[in-house]
Amino acid sequence: MERCWYSGRYPNMAYCQFEVTHWPVEHYGYFYNGDSYIVLNTFKDPGSGELLYDVHLWIGLESTPDEYGTAKYKTDELCVLLQNKPVQHREVMDHESALFRSYFHTIRKLEGGADSGFNRTKPSEPEYKTRLFHFKGSGRKIEVREVALNKQSLDDSDVFILDAGLNIIQWNGTTSNAFEKNAGRDFLGKLKSERNGKATTETVDAPVPDDHPFMKALPGGALEIETEEEDKSPPSMHRVSDATGTMEFRQIAVGKLSRSKLDTDDVFVVDTTKELFVWIGRGASIDERRNSLTYAHNYLMATSHPFIPVTVVQEGAETKNLLAALT
Repeated sequence: MERCWYSGRYPNMAYCQFEVTHWPVEHYGYFYNGDSYIVLNTFKDPGSGELLYDVHLWIGLESTPDEYGTAKYKTDELCVLLQNKPVQHREVMDHESALFRSYFHTIRKLEGGADSGFNRTKPSEPEYKTRLFHFKGSGRKIEVREVALNKQSLDDSDVFILDAGLNIIQWNGTTSNAFEKNAGRDFLGKLKSERNGKATTETVDAPVPDDHPFMKALPGGALEIETEEEDKSPPSMHRVSDATGTMEFRQIAVGKLSRSKLDTDDVFVVDTTKELFVWIGRGASIDERRNSLTYAHNYLMATSHPFIPVTVVQEGAETKNLLAALT
């Protein structure tokens, strides 16, 4: 696939195959791990009333380099169309920033790509792929993701829904909270509505017997669980400059980062290890500006924290998080 999905508050979501196509409103918050997306948030400055923008490039963990590259190109086109006003952000699946998460009441992360996701075997057909969804979170922020169809996927503190086509079952863990249960109930109703009311639904509270249809649909083999090692790398600052006639990317500080090192004529990459900022000076060249996010992305891919959020900011429009990282 060669895809990118666009997506104001609520974000304008869209999908493109080397072109911009709007993502259906009813699917806002749906993200497939095999695709890349663009989410545009439009809002008014409370003081001046001027329209401002945040544009987020979301990358699925199974999205290809071609997809990411196309989405990046389309993001740049969008920023030029909006007179370079948007603040750009890079978001990687499962490592989204708090700002990105704030746009959606529920984020649904699904396996595959949008084409396969919306052209599945009909629920009434024997070949329909049974799926298991995991609901986790609290308050107004619930994350829903498709997980392995396996008993080992169950967590007694959360809610799960088994989608077997015309038979849909919600399983409430013994310590799951009311927000997760309500989100599951809403999802259950949506699935039934999509199937013209023909599906039967059931809600059960754990524990349930092994001969219950919910448990019988789940194999019991062990699952591989990946664990992340603690990242102990120090903060760092890097300069992107073509002052010598050749584009160069080099480290200029480690540990304690000083705002005085920022030079209006160049671009700087500030890595806090929790979030990365691309600072663009007013006098930075066109090539420095165009290549800044690519350099930042390539740099992160060689670190022990490759998936942290990335924010591109212009000189004079620094975010609170960036200013807090600089002395």
